[in-house]
Amino acid sequence: FITEEGVPHSIYEVEGAKTCAIEFRSFSKTAGFTGARCGYTVVPKELVRDGQSLNAMWNRRQCTKFNGASYIIQRGAAAIYTEEGERQIEETLAYYRNNARVIKEGLEAAGFTVYGAVNSPYIWCKTPEGVGSWEFFDKLLTEANIITTPGAGFGPSGEGYVRLTAFGDADATVEAMERIQKLMAK
Repeated sequence: FITEEGVPHSIYEVEGAKTCAIEFRSFSKTAGFTGARCGYTVVPKELVRDGQSLNAMWNRRQCTKFNGASYIIQRGAAAIYTEEGERQIEETLAYYRNNARVIKEGLEAAGFTVYGAVNSPYIWCKTPEGVGSWEFFDKLLTEANIITTPGAGFGPSGEGYVRLTAFGDADATVEAMERIQKLMAK
C-alpha cells in the first residue's frame, strides 16, 4: 500500500535492523489471501541473543511445529511475483487505495479528524467529543447500517476512535460515506 517516497517497505531498510528486528510478512492484504494464512518470517542470521542465533532457533521451531502451507496456497503466493501477478496486485491495490481516499475525504467532509488511509488500507476516525468507541460503533451500525471496528479493541490507546477498512466494494464505500455525512448533519 505504500506509495510515498522515502517510506520503508521493510524494517530492514532501517540501518541496524538486522541485529534487532524480526519481520513478519503476509500475503493476506497484498494478494487477497485473507483466511489462507500464508506468509513468511525473516529472521536475519545477524540476529543473535545470548550467543544463540535466533535464525537457527526459528528454523528449528518451524521445522518441528509447522507442516507448511498447502501446495495450492504456495503456488498462489508464488504467482504474485510473476509479471501478470504483479500487474493484477497493483490493480487491486489501486482499487483499495481509492476506497481509502474516498473514506478519508468523506469522513473529513463530515467534520471528523482522520488518520491513516495513506500507505494503509485502514482509516482511523476520532469519535465525536465525549463518545466512546463502542458507543460510536453502535450509532453507526444502528443508524447508518455501517460496520466499523471499535478502537477500544486495540487497547487503551484505541479508545475514542473507530477503524474503517478500504477492503470493500467501491460503490458501497461511496454510499457509506454519504450515510455518515447525512447522519452527522442531523
